[in-house]
Amino acid sequence: MKFLKSLALFALIFLYGIQGLNAQILPADSVLSKKKLYAVAAIEGSIWVGSVVGLNYAWYSDFEKSSWHSFNDNSEWLQVDKVGHATTSYFLGKIGYDMLRWSGVSHKKSIWYGGSLGFVYLTSIEMLDAYSQNWGFSWGDMAANAIGSGIYMTQAAVWKEQRISMRYSFHTTKYAAMRPNVLGSSFMERALKDYNGQTYWLSANIYSFMPDDSRFPKWLNVAVGYGAEGMLGGFSNPDEVDGHPIAPYDRYRQYYLSLDVDWTRIPTKSKFLKSFFNVISFLKFPMPAIEFSEKGTVFHPIYY
Repeated sequence: MKFLKSLALFALIFLYGIQGLNAQILPADSVLSKKKLYAVAAIEGSIWVGSVVGLNYAWYSDFEKSSWHSFNDNSEWLQVDKVGHATTSYFLGKIGYDMLRWSGVSHKKSIWYGGSLGFVYLTSIEMLDAYSQNWGFSWGDMAANAIGSGIYMTQAAVWKEQRISMRYSFHTTKYAAMRPNVLGSSFMERALKDYNGQTYWLSANIYSFMPDDSRFPKWLNVAVGYGAEGMLGGFSNPDEVDGHPIAPYDRYRQYYLSLDVDWTRIPTKSKFLKSFFNVISFLKFPMPAIEFSEKGTVFHPIYY
C-alpha cells in the first residue's frame, strides 16, 4: 500500500521535471504570471485528485470499509518508513515552493502554500487509511509528515534557502528475494518497498554556514544518514514464507556519516542542467561513508 502511495509522488516529480526542464525554476523577478499559476494548479490538482481517487478505487475498494479509526504503526520497520514520510513531505514542500515561485508567487506565500504541500497532500492519503478496516489513521505518519514540512518551511523562512536538505539513497539487498510480495520483485518496487536498502539523510551544505568570501567549495556537503537491516516484515520477521522456513535475521538500526554533493550548487551556465539538478536534488550522491551499528563500524568506499 505504501508502494502505491509512493507512485503518486513519483508522478508529481515527473511532471515537476517536465516543468523544470522547460522553464528555469525560481526566476529572478517575482511578477505573478496567472498563466503559469493556472498551469501549476492544474498539474498539482490533477495529480492530487487522480491519485486519491485512483488509490481509492484501485486499492482500497478491495478491502472492507470501517468508521474512522487510528492505527499505531510507530514500531514498524524500525521507523525507517517514518523517516521516509518526513523526507517525502520535505521534498513535496520543495516542489510546491519551487512551482509557486516559478509562477511569480511571493516568497512568503510560496512558503506557506507551497511548503505545506507535502503535509496537506499526505494527510488526504492518510484519510484513506483511516476508513479502511485493514489499516487506520497513523498519528506517527502525521507527526513525520509535519516534521518534514517543518524542516523545509523553517529554513525557507529563516535562511531563504535550504542549508540542510533531506535526501534519499537506495541499494538492493538479499532480503527482497525472500519476500518479493512484501519487499518488491522489480528494482523500482524494491526502491519503494525494501526498507533494508533505503537510507535517509540530512545533508548540510558547509559553505552556506561560512562567510560569503569563503573559498570553500559551494557544492560540498556533509551528511548523516539513518537506515536499518534484517527486516522481512513490518513489526517482526516470519519464521517461514509459503511453507519454506527462513533463517532468523537480527533487525538492527544503522547510522551513517558521509560526504555529499549539493546538486543545486554545482556551477554550470546551462539552464537545462540547473533545472535537472534541482529535480534530482532529493537523491544522495554516492560517496564514501562510515556505518555505525550494533554490528560494529564499517567503512564503505562508495555507499548508496
